[in-house]
Amino acid sequence: MPRYRRQELKCSRPKLDLLFVRRFCRIQAVLFPSWSSQSVLMFATLLSVALLEQLVVYQVGIVPSQYFKVLGEKDMVGFRKVTIIAICLIMANSLLKSFDQFISSLMYVRWRQSLTLDLHKSYFKRKIYYALNVLHDELDNPDQRISQDVERFCKGMSTMASNLIISPFTLGYYTYQCFHSTGWMGPTSIFIYFIIGSVFNKILMGPIIPTLVQQEKLEGDFRFKHMQIRVNAESAAFYRAGRVEHMRTNWRLQDLLQTQRELMNRELLLYIGVNIFDYLGGIISYIVIAIPIFTGLYDGLAPAELIELVSKNAFVSIYLINCFSRLIDLSTTVSDLAGYTHRIGELQEMILKLSDSHRKSKHSPYKEMSGFEEDCLDSGKEAESGDTAFILEEVSFTAPSSEALLVRNLTLKVTAGRSLLVTGNTGTGKTTLLRVLNGLWETAHGSVHMLTPFGPRGILFLPQKPYFTDGTLREQVIYPLKEIYPITGSADDERIIRFLTLTGLVSLLKRTGGLDERVDWNWYDVLSPGEMQRLSFTRLFYHQPKYAVLDEATSALTEEAERELYHTCRQLGMTVISVGHRSSLTKHHDSMLYLFGDGKWELTKIH
Repeated sequence: MPRYRRQELKCSRPKLDLLFVRRFCRIQAVLFPSWSSQSVLMFATLLSVALLEQLVVYQVGIVPSQYFKVLGEKDMVGFRKVTIIAICLIMANSLLKSFDQFISSLMYVRWRQSLTLDLHKSYFKRKIYYALNVLHDELDNPDQRISQDVERFCKGMSTMASNLIISPFTLGYYTYQCFHSTGWMGPTSIFIYFIIGSVFNKILMGPIIPTLVQQEKLEGDFRFKHMQIRVNAESAAFYRAGRVEHMRTNWRLQDLLQTQRELMNRELLLYIGVNIFDYLGGIISYIVIAIPIFTGLYDGLAPAELIELVSKNAFVSIYLINCFSRLIDLSTTVSDLAGYTHRIGELQEMILKLSDSHRKSKHSPYKEMSGFEEDCLDSGKEAESGDTAFILEEVSFTAPSSEALLVRNLTLKVTAGRSLLVTGNTGTGKTTLLRVLNGLWETAHGSVHMLTPFGPRGILFLPQKPYFTDGTLREQVIYPLKEIYPITGSADDERIIRFLTLTGLVSLLKRTGGLDERVDWNWYDVLSPGEMQRLSFTRLFYHQPKYAVLDEATSALTEEAERELYHTCRQLGMTVISVGHRSSLTKHHDSMLYLFGDGKWELTKIH
């Protein structure tokens, strides 16, 4: 039976090496941007609480030795005093431990917020999100890396934070106490034991990290498959494709489960090593305590005093070993953290690479413009538009996955009042030309100048597949404005309702309950293809750009509806650049660019 072929990671084998350190430090620079940042303050607070907690833990640890002494001497007053002190210490320890966990949780939320917002800032800038999801396949599942891997990374760091920041203090203090109680033999034996355990666990962690990275990739692939079915459920149902999609989804599940089993098998050895290290540590602590006893160092002590001393020394030695054991127990968390570090680091490096490539690009239409603001539409500011939208000079381009030229040496000027129809057979580069004009794809040769800003009163593109965000009917109409105009009110409502009427969608007001009623449905599920195209034109009329670039924008509409929409575009003063196959489109344009494929094209006037 065929299997879904698993793609191998194109990066080097992830492991605990210099690359991991470099990526980890880059992430820390985001989490701790300055010494005065909130993360540093929370970290310092956690350190203070952890230090107080350890002071209380030490006092709690020596309480049993005090009990042995007062019970051995039958001291009732001393017993009461020790009991009261023990209760107070336990209450304080519980309180400090709870604050420790609370601050760690707050740090997790803060870290996740900082890292996710930083990735979002780069991800949505200069269309990096488009390049990562469409043009480049070197990086799998960028959405999963931002939404899930960041969450798990920050959760792992917050879990480890308390143990890691307090370890140097506890190790130093209990090493001194152990040396004072047992001499040099005690701490030396414990340190040698820890080094052996660390080396052993480092070897066992090696194969776990790349397997974890691969598992996260397959998790993303499996989730994407279900999302693909959810988005295209109706299309698949028309094909009666339930059986084949069932089979393909199961293939992805089997690949994922096989990798998870491999990860569990490799983690088994690590768990065995960690548990052996933990339990052997208890025996070593008693061996360390027994040495001074059997050498006669404490022969002059009374039985009650000897029991008190043994109990105190046992606590010190056992707690020192426990400090090391807790660090070894973090092996599984460290291996997970390393896997997430590599995945987030790869995403950061890819974003940086694409950003540098965009800045150095010789053929970006944005680079040629002075004062062009890529997100001017988001700002809600209307831009003054010129008499020329685009100038193409000797432009040649290919599809990203092909070397064959779609168009060769295209020279074109799009000016106000001269609508252009781009047509031709399928696969000749019509939509690709619009991508080049928008700056989504680079040209192989030549230059593209966008002389009119993108945005209201400037240039607006309607893609072949209409896009609708989550939100109200008003938010669909004003999209991609990030917020409602300050003039929102009766005047703006009247404009929207008028354009909904012009496009034949006034019934949507009743279906949604009004312009500003939140709806919980998916717009793609409740609107027909024709209604989606009409709503896109409502959005176009609302923004009233000087130039409208339309990609198959009326393919699901009748010729009569098409005529009315193009007539409204002309009434609103728009110059239209259309991509389409219908012969009826020619009457709405002044010139036609016909693409033949293999680099050939022809530009003619329409009479």
